[in-house]
Amino acid sequence: MLIDFNNITPVTMPGMNGGTGEMTCRMYNNGTYRIIPTAIHPGGSIGLHTQGSGDDLNFIISGFGKAVCDGVAEELKPGVMHVCHKGSEHRIENNGTEDLIMLTVVVTR
Repeated sequence: MLIDFNNITPVTMPGMNGGTGEMTCRMYNNGTYRIIPTAIHPGGSIGLHTQGSGDDLNFIISGFGKAVCDGVAEELKPGVMHVCHKGSEHRIENNGTEDLIMLTVVVTR
């Protein structure tokens, strides 16, 4: 299976889940998992929410930020992965000066 994200229209969202600023993403969703290349723009964040649909895996490609999962803060930088298990509560923020680029995979099985 080949997924060509060049053929998926990017969507810019303000304040996802009550967060701040904006993020831009392209989402592939087949009902079993979602694959989402995402750019959280400087000053932007995904607000605190309970991960209800499945495990959320966020691989950081570039930029810097912070995730808080179940009250534990994690530094986000290139080459690390933030994992938030289904039922956990988390938020992600870009606290750098460039886009926080990550590849998010949500597994719903």
